[in-house]
Amino acid sequence: MRLLRFLMISLFSFFGGIYLLYFCYIYFNQAELVFVNSKLSSDYEFNYQDDFDEVYIESYDGVKLNGLLFKSINSKGLVFFLHGNAGNLSGWGSISETYTSLGYDVFILDYRGYGKSEGVIENEAQVMNDANLVFKKISKSYQNKKIFITGYSIGTGIATQLAAQNKIDALFLIAPFYNFSEFTKSRVPYFPDSFKKFKFETNKYITTVKAPIYIFHGDKDNIISLENAIRLKQIIKSEDLLFTLVDEDHIGITDNLDFRRELKALLK
Repeated sequence: MRLLRFLMISLFSFFGGIYLLYFCYIYFNQAELVFVNSKLSSDYEFNYQDDFDEVYIESYDGVKLNGLLFKSINSKGLVFFLHGNAGNLSGWGSISETYTSLGYDVFILDYRGYGKSEGVIENEAQVMNDANLVFKKISKSYQNKKIFITGYSIGTGIATQLAAQNKIDALFLIAPFYNFSEFTKSRVPYFPDSFKKFKFETNKYITTVKAPIYIFHGDKDNIISLENAIRLKQIIKSEDLLFTLVDEDHIGITDNLDFRRELKALLK
C-alpha cells in the first residue's frame, strides 16, 4: 500500500508539474500567441498606388500608434478597418483599393507592436482602449458622411465592440468567431477561461449593435469555421445579413469576386 501511495503521489506530482509548466507558458505568453506581430523599421516607406497619409496617433498611455489613411476621389465616407492577427500595414494596405474604388476613404490601424506602432499588447482592455481612441480621432473628420467599421478575423472581435460603443452606419465582419474564449478552447485545452486575457465576446456585444450588420464567411475556412458566422446570424437582427462565400478559405476574402460584388451593392 505504501508503494502504491508513493507511486500515486509521484505520478500526481509529475503530471501536476507538467500542467503547471503548461499553464505558466500559456498565461505569460498568451499575448504573443494571439497577436503574432511583425515589426517594421521606423524609416520604412510604404508603397501603394492609392493616395494615402501616414498617421501617428498617441494613445492614452503615450504610446504612438501607426496607421494609413487611404483617400478616394470625392469621398463618401470612411471605412475603419481592423486587420487580422498576423502581418502589418506593409501587406494589409493592399486591401484599400477594394474600398477606395467604391468612393470611400479607408483607415487601417497597426495594433501596438505591429509595423511602426510602438508598445506591446498586454490584454484586451488595452487593445480596445487603443482602438476606441484612434477611431474617435479619425472619424471626427467624417461626421457628416458615412462611417463603417470593418473587422477581419481577430479584428472582428475588436470591430464588434467598437460598433456597440459608437454610432456608425454599418458593421462589416469578415471571417468572425462567435466567442474568442470558446474558439481558443481547442487551441489551449484545459486552460481556464478566467485566466484568458483576450475573451472578445462577440456574441455578447453584437446583440447591442444598432447599425446594420453584414457578415462574410468562406465555407472552406479551416481556421475559423463557417459555423461561427451561422451562430452569430441566429442572434443578430433579422434584417442583418450573412453572405456565405462558396469555396473560399480564411485568407484572401477581400479578393473574392462574390465578396466584392456584394460589398459594392451594400456601399452604394
